[in-house]
Amino acid sequence: MLSYLELVELANGDVVLQRSEGDENPLVTIRFSDETREHINGSCLEIARAMVQAGIEAVSIAASNESFAEDGEVDLDDPESQSKIIH
Repeated sequence: MLSYLELVELANGDVVLQRSEGDENPLVTIRFSDETREHINGSCLEIARAMVQAGIEAVSIAASNESFAEDGEVDLDDPESQSKIIH
């Protein structure tokens, strides 16, 4: 079954990526701070779309890289391995 995805801006200002069938659990939630909202002047959906698109492209590239499985391993017992920061 083919599933379509949609970006929706919720009443609280969060932007969620969800299945169009109305699944209650969003796949991704993007929350912009008040400070960020001031700088982007109502472009939350457009920026969220660009973020999701970039994420999909990154996953596609990573999946084609053989070392992705090794780099993506996370030790759930080690709190240090659960957070990653990319600059």
